[in-house]
Amino acid sequence: MVDTVQYATGKKKNAIARAWVEPGQGDILVNARSVDSYFPRLTHQIQIQTPFEVTKTSGQFNVKATLTGGGVSGQAGALRHAIAKALALYNPSLRDPLKKNGLLTRDSRVKERKKYGQKGARARFQYSKR
Repeated sequence: MVDTVQYATGKKKNAIARAWVEPGQGDILVNARSVDSYFPRLTHQIQIQTPFEVTKTSGQFNVKATLTGGGVSGQAGALRHAIAKALALYNPSLRDPLKKNGLLTRDSRVKERKKYGQKGARARFQYSKR
């Protein structure tokens, strides 16, 4: 709790989120837009709020974030990861509940590459006997 503002980077798939977390009234700005306008889907908004609900700090922190790369779901996951890391830096006692809920672990799953001579990563072309 030395600094009032904590910075962290979160990643998921090809999305990268940079988040600055500071004590406040619960405002979340994403790329200079409100979280409701940037993520209109309710599931993404709930996903972003998860670190605050796990640590019981809803409405106590303001978040300013910049998101690049990936799609909407990947960006929401990256922002959740960044917020969780920043909260753990802000107050080390919050690290344990965040860790138990898997919010500090980077989801390293990425799309598997397409292989040559095949239709996709695992899918093959249909076999024709005749």
